[in-house]
Amino acid sequence: MNKKILKYAFVFSLMAVVVAFAGDAVPTDAGGTKEETKLLDMIVAGGWSMIPLGLFSVGMFYFIVQNFIGLREKTLLRPDLMPEFIQLMKDKRVLEAHSLCKEDETLFTYVFAAGLERCSTQGPINFTKVKEAVDEATTEQITQYMKPIDYLSIIGATAPMLGLLGTVSGMIKAFKTIATSNKSEDLASNIGEALITTATGLIIAIPAMLFYYFFRNNFIKSSASLGRNIGALLDILETGELPLGFEFDGESDASVEEFDDDSE
Repeated sequence: MNKKILKYAFVFSLMAVVVAFAGDAVPTDAGGTKEETKLLDMIVAGGWSMIPLGLFSVGMFYFIVQNFIGLREKTLLRPDLMPEFIQLMKDKRVLEAHSLCKEDETLFTYVFAAGLERCSTQGPINFTKVKEAVDEATTEQITQYMKPIDYLSIIGATAPMLGLLGTVSGMIKAFKTIATSNKSEDLASNIGEALITTATGLIIAIPAMLFYYFFRNNFIKSSASLGRNIGALLDILETGELPLGFEFDGESDASVEEFDDDSE
């Protein structure tokens, strides 16, 4: 994963947390006077379980921003480079294609470069070994790119359980208050802790799971397109024939747009 993407994700997640802490809830009337409940007050009222839930919320923002930036199809597959790669494969210029892949490593260029590294420049190319290298690199890269997506699933599954644990803790304190002092203020505080932690866990879990499925499905689609594009390039390298519907013109952009539409 590109380090620049990780930096952007970290900055945006911190900004989201700062904005959340700075915001106030809607004022409510209580006994003729208006009171404002700040987010920080709710966190304090939620008790100890709000600390791990707060870390989960920061992590959720971080991975959502990271995936939004890093899993764009134009970033992963680089369709803008396909016409150039096609011509290089048609002309059997393997070394130039490999150098182009190394200039800007993405999912597509990394996997394609792994296959090109198995190509012999002094004899016939063993396409079985080339495709094995492509499969190995694809598995490696898909595992790497799926990690930040899977983290959202972990957060979505764990946050409600942490919230439930905080709920249990608050209810235990509430029953203890009833058994000892029976003070209404302490009882309300304990019940408030139980409800706040449950709500916080659900607030974190719901968007985390929604974004998990969103990113996962989009990445599965991009992975399928990756195999199709690389397979087409290797076929061109083997046969020397351009794909149907693609006419290469060194000065015309129409051919590029036509191929991009077909690949989608």
